[in-house]
Amino acid sequence: MKTGKWIALRRASQAIFLLLFVCVLWSTTHPLNGPLSPQLLFKIDPLIMIFTSLSERIILPGLVFAAAMLAATVVFGRFFCGWMCPLGSTLDLLGCLGRKGIKRRKEVDAVNAKVRKPKFFLFAVIAVSAAAGLQLAWVFDPLVITARFISLNFIPAVTLSIDKFFIWLISGLDLRGPVYDLYRSLKSSVLGINVYFFSHSFYIFLFFAAICASALAVPRLWCRSLCPLGAIYALTAKAAFLRRTFESCKNCGVCKSNCRMGAIKDDAGYSKGECILCMDCIYDCPENITRFSWPSAGREGSGPPPDRDGMTRRDFLLLSALTVSSLGFEFNRKRLRRPRNVIRPPAALEEAEFLDRCIRCGNCMKVCPTNGLQPVSFQSGIEGVWTPQLVPEIGYCEYNCTLCGRTCPTGAIRGVTLERKHETILGLAQVDRSICIAWAENKQCVVCEEHCPVSDKAIKLKREAVSGIEVLRPIVDVNLCVGCGTCQNKCPVRPVRAIRVSPI
Repeated sequence: MKTGKWIALRRASQAIFLLLFVCVLWSTTHPLNGPLSPQLLFKIDPLIMIFTSLSERIILPGLVFAAAMLAATVVFGRFFCGWMCPLGSTLDLLGCLGRKGIKRRKEVDAVNAKVRKPKFFLFAVIAVSAAAGLQLAWVFDPLVITARFISLNFIPAVTLSIDKFFIWLISGLDLRGPVYDLYRSLKSSVLGINVYFFSHSFYIFLFFAAICASALAVPRLWCRSLCPLGAIYALTAKAAFLRRTFESCKNCGVCKSNCRMGAIKDDAGYSKGECILCMDCIYDCPENITRFSWPSAGREGSGPPPDRDGMTRRDFLLLSALTVSSLGFEFNRKRLRRPRNVIRPPAALEEAEFLDRCIRCGNCMKVCPTNGLQPVSFQSGIEGVWTPQLVPEIGYCEYNCTLCGRTCPTGAIRGVTLERKHETILGLAQVDRSICIAWAENKQCVVCEEHCPVSDKAIKLKREAVSGIEVLRPIVDVNLCVGCGTCQNKCPVRPVRAIRVSPI
């Protein structure tokens, strides 16, 4: 396949946006919390912004950016998927290792139409669920999937690998001088990241890897068949002004066999909503007759027939009829949700709102300086999977830190001032006197009191005489405790801590 200027520009755009995506997430992982904000990455995502707003009955600030992306799609077509999407760029890169397109068969148009349909069903399910008050957009959103992988898998793995490599150079090969200076420079900048443990990181990797592996079998299979964000852009792009045109086509089938989205039809027309403007067909055409032009650019030649692919009206009405009947159940379910049984990040919304607003992007977990925020498994029900919780055994909530609220793109964790953070209650600490060293063994231990960050000390020491010996015993002041988990994290008793924080 010839590489023309448009393909070169598209590849450059994909590389730039993929690197930018990684750099933004990397910069906010750095302890200095770089100037780039990951919030904008998700504010340009119509799937997240629209359906999170709908499920919560609010207007998120990011809606204006999402609307701008949809307006641009009406002008240019489905450019985001082909030129900007980080997951799409990754799939294109991996697709080069797999098969080139799908073997051309007589019935391929019908097959392609069926392959495309699941993403419209997913989109409809997400839309109806959002109307019912349940936010499911995060499950299949490509930006969320990619960000979660980069934050919880890629950045820790790359950082650890580079760090170990430099240690091997310096210690193993005794290379010092400039190498050691470079290592110290990197440790104070891009490598200045604590390599943390995240539960579920293996499953997060498997989910991302499965999507990538599909591209080795069929180019952009995820984008063709399952991506609900792609469904939004596909529906919007049907009205795009920019369109593919051709003249005197001999229908050789070269462009069709190489189309990574299966958008080109047997009659050499194309499904405008499925075209991601990769521009391959321009340079694949042996007659050099394929163009992308505006309606005013002259005669359209034998342009494509109207799009009729995707979810039909009957399909959508059928799905709506099956799911709208559950609207009352969803609203009741929202009112009947169990109380908060995990410790949420500071300033998190009420549990019902939090579960709908959180998109499981991993931003809050990767910026937590103590690694205390971890993804939930099923402790808060299936609807709480991969939402953040504070696990004091791993890390406490740093008393003077507000990073999680500053990086949350949907406001599930509110951005608050440091003064407000100090007043925010996460839970309540309780002393287990049956295993506490001071209570059970009558020995001196004031670790929890010493590490309590509250200025007036939420853990008080009670002086008691035991067998003629004065012992200081910890007691939690319920009026001062904020449930930060510092005492539980620092408690020397093992394997179960003698002081534990419970959610309120």
